[in-house]
Amino acid sequence: MLKPMNYNRKKPSRIEQLSDVAAYVLPYLLPAELSAVALTCKTLHLFVKSVTAVRSSDACRNYEKLPVPFVNSTVDNHRYAYFIYSPTQVLSLPDDPRRQPWGLCFDGRPDLNLVLPPTVEDGGKCECERCDGDTVACPCSRLKLPGLKWECGSCCTCGLECGNRVCQRGLSVRLKVVRSRRKGWGLHADQFIRGGDFICEYAGELLTTKEARRRQLIYDKLASTGKHTSALLVVREHLPSGNACMRINIDATRIGNVARFINHSCDGGNLLTVLVRSSGALLPRVCFLASRDISIDEELTFSYGDTGLNPNGSQCFCGSSCCSGIMPSEHT
Repeated sequence: MLKPMNYNRKKPSRIEQLSDVAAYVLPYLLPAELSAVALTCKTLHLFVKSVTAVRSSDACRNYEKLPVPFVNSTVDNHRYAYFIYSPTQVLSLPDDPRRQPWGLCFDGRPDLNLVLPPTVEDGGKCECERCDGDTVACPCSRLKLPGLKWECGSCCTCGLECGNRVCQRGLSVRLKVVRSRRKGWGLHADQFIRGGDFICEYAGELLTTKEARRRQLIYDKLASTGKHTSALLVVREHLPSGNACMRINIDATRIGNVARFINHSCDGGNLLTVLVRSSGALLPRVCFLASRDISIDEELTFSYGDTGLNPNGSQCFCGSSCCSGIMPSEHT
């Protein structure tokens, strides 16, 4: 039996229609596009303001257990820095990566839609229910080399609560991204952090050396205008034989996590860079541990490398007693 039509049904108001559109469209817009929308009318200006507030409250887009807010009280009008968030390494994407919503006012985690690196069966898996990183009984904990940490991986039977998966659980300390006049955005501690605690992984796009060199040329040209900074990290892993090494190129300029905001310090900073290998993973991950106790509000820094590699590099503002005055930048 057909139901009679309800001719008294109230037509949605213009504000209600705009609200529905704003909720689904505005979170996908780039900052410049949001600014253009905000100028169209007062109603959309309020919606854009709401999206901006959500973005400013968490750089991690709800992908981490703890939010990482942007803090900029008096420096300028930059409320946040725009980038695609990924908690871990991803394979290189085209120049126009898929858009990722940021600014949704709901409790949930949108899909990443990013391509993760492949894994392999390397024979190093364990069948322990729970492992301790110092227990020699676990095959994943046996290998101990300077600057290298070995954790259980995707092939192991233990879960994320395992004591030998510390660097796989995401952020576990409170951080914030703070704006300064000379250095721009920087990552700061938002709590007391003990020496040895895991801070975060350096996440971004995994590049071939050819692609890393192509992008570096573009970044250097843009940097000469004073309006662009890159986050391309090159790490070389020396093998035990000493006569070969593996080169890892991670670009967090477009896609990455909060580690992209960690600034350089000529004195080595307060972070220790560690390569973390997991059973079943094809490539190691670059992770940061606190090299000493870190006070609340203290900036997190590490050394980008030898400044002698680029005597004509950008000016360094680290402020350390041994500052060379030049930012490190090797020839990629």
